[in-house]
Amino acid sequence: MSPVLADVLQVTALIVALALVHRPLGDYMAAVYSSKKHLRVEKWIYRSVGANPDAEMRWPAYLRGVLIFSAVGVLFLYVMQRVQDKLPLSLGFQPITPDQAFNTAASFVANTNWQSYSGEVAMSHVTQTAGLAVQNFVSAAVGIAVAVALVRGFARSRTGDLGNFWADLVRGTVRILIPVSVIAAVILVACGAIQNFGDIHHVTTLTGQQQGISPGAVASQEAIKDLGTNGGGFFNANSAHPFENPNGLSNLLEIFLLLVIPFSLPRTFGKLTGSIKQGYSIVAAMGIIWFAGVVAVTWLEYAHPGTASHLAGGAMEGKEQRFGEGASSLFSVSTTMTSTGSVNSFHDSFSGLSGGVLLLGMMLGEIAPGGVGSGLYGMLVMAIIAVFIAGLMVGRTPEYLGKKIGTREIKLAACYILITPALVLIGTAVAIALPDGKEAMTNIGAHGFSEVLYAYTSASNNNGSAFAGFGANTPYFNTTLGLCMLLGRFLPMVFVLALAGSLAEQKPVPETAGTLRTEKPLFTGLLVGTILIITGLTFFPALALGPLAEGLSS
Repeated sequence: MSPVLADVLQVTALIVALALVHRPLGDYMAAVYSSKKHLRVEKWIYRSVGANPDAEMRWPAYLRGVLIFSAVGVLFLYVMQRVQDKLPLSLGFQPITPDQAFNTAASFVANTNWQSYSGEVAMSHVTQTAGLAVQNFVSAAVGIAVAVALVRGFARSRTGDLGNFWADLVRGTVRILIPVSVIAAVILVACGAIQNFGDIHHVTTLTGQQQGISPGAVASQEAIKDLGTNGGGFFNANSAHPFENPNGLSNLLEIFLLLVIPFSLPRTFGKLTGSIKQGYSIVAAMGIIWFAGVVAVTWLEYAHPGTASHLAGGAMEGKEQRFGEGASSLFSVSTTMTSTGSVNSFHDSFSGLSGGVLLLGMMLGEIAPGGVGSGLYGMLVMAIIAVFIAGLMVGRTPEYLGKKIGTREIKLAACYILITPALVLIGTAVAIALPDGKEAMTNIGAHGFSEVLYAYTSASNNNGSAFAGFGANTPYFNTTLGLCMLLGRFLPMVFVLALAGSLAEQKPVPETAGTLRTEKPLFTGLLVGTILIITGLTFFPALALGPLAEGLSS
């Protein structure tokens, strides 16, 4: 079988699997967040934290719950890293330095999972499981909760109530993330991923040198790392490490896991708003952009110029033979168009133009299909912008799902889409101007600029992947990237929840002959065009200085 045919079959199998799961998982998540019943374990959790799951919250109260819970998570994870040498199963590892501990705590709580450390030689068993893995669950659940709150804003009328944050958080964790992660972890163990709490195993290499092989609860963390679009690997090599990603089957499973919830949430959106076709319109826009990215990166990598690349059948530097071009490209596009950050190859080794596509996937706001929860609410904000543009074209007050898109809604949507570009562009410009930025770059010219741009794009958009040649483990980058992660995660949530509250208070507007049909293919095309235009106008100059300049000069 030719490599190209194998790649086509792999993508086809992935799409079929996602299509088969889309409806049942989407309907199940809708049932979870609309249920009035509480499981026994959920009631125990509510009593332990003193929460009333049946009390409705307006958007300021919902936001306070998000921020308080996340702030406690940052503090708890920071302290755990600083005292890990005094905790059980420390493996003899020393405490993490203050700046790196802050960076890691901010990273995992913000669902970014940027890693400026090598997990197998830095983090103890307790830190990995009770700290990092726990945040993989709850940070993902926070994202889904905020998305569901926005959906309720569309579905409800004449009320400011958006549900209960604590109920949404617990249900997302207990009823969705934990059960699916358990099943995925068992499959990964069957594929060959490791799962234990042993001591470091010392072996003698062929050259006579001593090497320590780190064990750990890898399969369980790998499952939620991908399912929750987190991305933080147990090992520094992430999903390129055979203990995390043993073979081609596990590789395809991990890609499926990181896409399955984001691609199913539009069905949940349609179910909760009473219009399944609206969900199809959103998922179609997501799928078009994602598939275009897969095709573009795969083609660019196979067609990479150079004698060595042609002899190898593609640009194989930085990639593993067991996966090849197609699987590496599929994984890289899926991980940058979600907020996962997990990698099975070095993105630094992709061609200039391929790296530009990966950057663009994050710059779009990671909405195709995006992170768990964040992808859906990001796409819905873009849909509001698209409806507003359509209204300007025909001179009619824009409406979306029976809600008028007025001045307040557009201001909130505009603030949402301006936050991450500001963080990315200002952060990159300042870093390039300072000695710290220049010292961190292992390459000069356009590729070196791309390394810095990629770092701040990844952090501000809560992705977590990196160009491997960028040395980010310095006090300056640990601090500034950590701040970008927190601001890029929680500032948009402020505007999303305010938008949800504004929509929920409105009276439904009856549909007329002049109402834009947002469930039609025409709107899907308008939505895709709006996303590309907004991103292009914002980021094209930066892309021209980095990946485009590198790609056109090679």
